Amino acid sequence: QVRLLESGGGSVQAGGSHTLSCAVSGDPGWDLCMAWFRQAPGKEREGVAHIHRRGGGEYYTDSVKGRFTISKDNAKNTVYLQMNSLKPEDTAMYICAAKFAWNCPHFDGFDVWGQGTQVTVSS
Repeated sequence: QVRLLESGGGSVQAGGSHTLSCAVSGDPGWDLCMAWFRQAPGKEREGVAHIHRRGGGEYYTDSVKGRFTISKDNAKNTVYLQMNSLKPEDTAMYICAAKFAWNCPHFDGFDVWGQGTQVTVSS
């Protein structure tokens, strides 16, 4: 029922900032939890941040707390990931995901995925 399209990937110097966008098309409704995941070469995919479309439900994995901010614009059906103080270890494919749920308890159960957008942080 929904499709996700990420944009904004690119290359950035360590210490810099970058913003990713995830456009949601289809009929998202209100019971939708949105998340950003990332996967670096040779590593497992990890949840980065999530937020609920109704508001609230914000959560960040420890490695990005204080540096990344997830936000949403329901009028534009878009979710953002503002990344500050980027580190080389943030280099990964960033993937937008969604799940229909009334809250966002964890990073489990996401079943709608975008194609991903690459972020490369150079030292």
